[in-house]
Amino acid sequence: MSLRLYNTLSRQTEPFAPLDPACPTMYVCGPTVYNYVHIGNARGPVVFGVLADLLRRRFGALRYARNITDVDDKINAAAREAGVPISAITDRFAAAYLDDMAALGVQAPDIQPKATAHIPHIIAMIEQLIAAGHAYAADGHVLFAVASFKDYGKLSRRDPEDMLAGARVEVAPYKRDAGDFVLWKPSSEDLPGWESPWGVGRPGWHIECSAMAAAHLGQTIDIHAGGVDLQFPHHENEVAQSECAHGGAPFARWWMHNGMLNFGGAKMSKSLGNIERVHDLVQQHRPEALRYALLSAHYRQPLDWSDALIEQCTRTLDRLYGTLRDLAEVTADALIPQAIEQVLDDDLNTPQALAEIAAIATEARKATDAGERARLKAALLGAGKALGLLQQDPAQWFNHGGNADDDARIQALVDERVAAKAGRDFARADAIRQQLTDEGIVLEDTPAGVRWKRA
Repeated sequence: MSLRLYNTLSRQTEPFAPLDPACPTMYVCGPTVYNYVHIGNARGPVVFGVLADLLRRRFGALRYARNITDVDDKINAAAREAGVPISAITDRFAAAYLDDMAALGVQAPDIQPKATAHIPHIIAMIEQLIAAGHAYAADGHVLFAVASFKDYGKLSRRDPEDMLAGARVEVAPYKRDAGDFVLWKPSSEDLPGWESPWGVGRPGWHIECSAMAAAHLGQTIDIHAGGVDLQFPHHENEVAQSECAHGGAPFARWWMHNGMLNFGGAKMSKSLGNIERVHDLVQQHRPEALRYALLSAHYRQPLDWSDALIEQCTRTLDRLYGTLRDLAEVTADALIPQAIEQVLDDDLNTPQALAEIAAIATEARKATDAGERARLKAALLGAGKALGLLQQDPAQWFNHGGNADDDARIQALVDERVAAKAGRDFARADAIRQQLTDEGIVLEDTPAGVRWKRA
């Protein structure tokens, strides 16, 4: 099976073929760095990181950009409230974002452009739009003239009246039409600003991504991805301004959108206040279990987030790492099974890939032949690698939060309990089990002997 990806633009799953067969291009919308991101913001980087690895395996290379928005009114407000320069906010939370993503096993993209480093590119694109009659300056602002682009709405497929109704919430007197959106806006002395042909100001949000994508990936990119909540107006506006600035050249050939996380019966969002921050979750739970949870539903579907989901994913990883621990004496190098490649080729079907991993582990636990055990260990490691899972040493997984001296003490107690049972000293064996239980240690009987883990 060739790689097939769902394209929001066509509303169909289509065989993927990049413009350059030797190197596809992909742009993913990154964070606005004014606070810690919530776990819903991590779904895209995790899922599209799996896609990035898949593309590299299929085509040998990839140019992957994920931006950082470091100029925005929310950043300005956070800096004003804290009484610090804008850079103090953006530097802190950009670093926190990268740390949080790394904790979830998200590999850094090839390019991480920042909006403030691309002001000349943004100004140049706005000038192109004005020259082509698609934008106009008014009252220190520059706005995109939506009526000048006949295909406006082709991505989100929203009714023009619905789009205008949403725009009327903020109708400024300098707009020609209610749906026109800002490309450049003036800055007062207390706000960040740059010199431009329209005075000191700063860019609108939408133009930033268009300019950064063009600067690093060219006028037409293969894949543009992000959360479904960005489809309108952000991505719709990106399409309009990019295609108008580049003489009608397509902006993105594939649009991919991940579904939202639901928490407590509603979409997780900062505005609703029903969020769980990645920065907190990676301290409270094992990050790999969080990653597993984010991959447990198909990326285009909503995902119900809960403590129960995290606990379920942790138990599943316990079983998988337990299988690898029982295969510790087997030498094998990771080899991604064809079954895993096939389900990932089917529009990144990670739930099915996880099911395949479980099936491999079940088979491995039953295997007795040395060659078969080696084959299955290689398959289990390879399947995990394709999803960014099962790459820790099993001891590291099970002994999380411990130290070498304490681990040795616990193992000594386990060994003493085994000896007590063998000597029919059941009272001592029960006392040791109770002591370990009180310490949060769980014992497991396996074909390879008694194993322990921290609960």
